[in-house]
Amino acid sequence: MADLLSIKNLRAGYGEAIVLPDMTLSLREGEVLALLGRNGTGKTTLINSIVGVTRRFGGKVALAERDLTAMRPDQRARAGIGWVPQERNIFRSLTVEENMTAVAQPGPWTVDRIYEMFPRLKERRSNFGNQLSGGEQQMLAVGRALILNPKVLLLDEPTEGLAPIIVEELLRALGTITRSGGICSIIVEQNARKILSLADRAVILERGAIVHDAASSALRADPLALERFLGVAGKS
Repeated sequence: MADLLSIKNLRAGYGEAIVLPDMTLSLREGEVLALLGRNGTGKTTLINSIVGVTRRFGGKVALAERDLTAMRPDQRARAGIGWVPQERNIFRSLTVEENMTAVAQPGPWTVDRIYEMFPRLKERRSNFGNQLSGGEQQMLAVGRALILNPKVLLLDEPTEGLAPIIVEELLRALGTITRSGGICSIIVEQNARKILSLADRAVILERGAIVHDAASSALRADPLALERFLGVAGKS
């Protein structure tokens, strides 16, 4: 099977600073990648580089064999890049439903389907973005990314700051999304234990480079690797 997302020899960063010196990574359709690493290792920069909001010094990003490298972020979104940033970036002055319909593109993910996955959003459909709880805002951010009907879904720290019960609900939803077919996903997460059971594959970054790339099940079973690269105990 051909790669759905392909990153080759990408050099990227901010201003004059190169954060990713030579990044090569690919994902197949249906693959869920856990992107792990300590703070400041380049995880968010990689996500931002796929979205197109960093400075590129070299290399290539392709989606379904279509070169995205010269595209603006809005063009990449229309081409199939769905993004849930740490800041969520919902429209706070629009209602829940308006947030989604404003950016909707044709495809299997509709407003009604998102309401089925997140009943809380249906209950709050007429509330403005600034009237939602943190968990509801995160659900809406995921819904806004899905309503673009993307080929790649990028989630940057999706569970950060959320109550445990909301985290469980969100992770269940992400499992549904990632198994629905037609897309691949990259999930950045500080807490490896939260995400390894959901992901197929785990990549760990250090100083903008890949230092570990294996099945997530292998990393879960390797406490020495968890301790060495992430500073966490191997047992859940």
